[in-house]
Amino acid sequence: MTNLFNRQGDLNMKPDSLSFYQKHGKHIFDVTCASLALIFLMPLLLAIALLIRITLGSPVIFQQRRPGRHAQIFTLFKFRSMCDAKDKSGYLLPDAERLTRFGRFLRASSIDELPELFNVVRGDMSLVGPRPLLVEYLDRYTPEQMRRHDVMPGISGWAQINGRNALSWEDKFALDMWYVNHWSLDLDLKILGMTLVRVLRRNGISNHHHATMPEFKGIKESSYRS
Repeated sequence: MTNLFNRQGDLNMKPDSLSFYQKHGKHIFDVTCASLALIFLMPLLLAIALLIRITLGSPVIFQQRRPGRHAQIFTLFKFRSMCDAKDKSGYLLPDAERLTRFGRFLRASSIDELPELFNVVRGDMSLVGPRPLLVEYLDRYTPEQMRRHDVMPGISGWAQINGRNALSWEDKFALDMWYVNHWSLDLDLKILGMTLVRVLRRNGISNHHHATMPEFKGIKESSYRS
């Protein structure tokens, strides 16, 4: 496979060579679509929030610090899908054991991701881009893997429609880097359309033997598809 870091990516081009969509259009598109989606989905959001409050208690919204564009830290919003069950020593049980039946439904349907639309309106995220990972992973990235932060993180992305959590970390980074070097309006529209199909089919929700993805411990050498 060709290493994408041996070729010039779209974001390394001179500013005057970027398209209108790459300069301004993506942000306008994101905020407009996310705002309309929030208005349309508000009854569903309120109903889900009420069900979470009844079944899992407070808080209804799960908040976590994640790195965004240029690795700037922001607060990610998701619907809560796990209970706070602990072992005899007072430590939280593994994710798979804390994920309730209702929580599994929220994840399988991707409804738990809907509060991230607020992140899009706030300018923390895009509708499409590499998924924002954990802050503690930042020190484990190679220089080329850090380039996933050259673009805004997304609710969905190229990796999500090509396997999601069923992918290995190496494949996930390869797909993220392909997006970083090829993003455009046409590609974003394609990803959004395919996202709807993947959500309906509930593909790639979890990784083998894990509720979502295993911990990323670093990949010393990676090659990325062009």
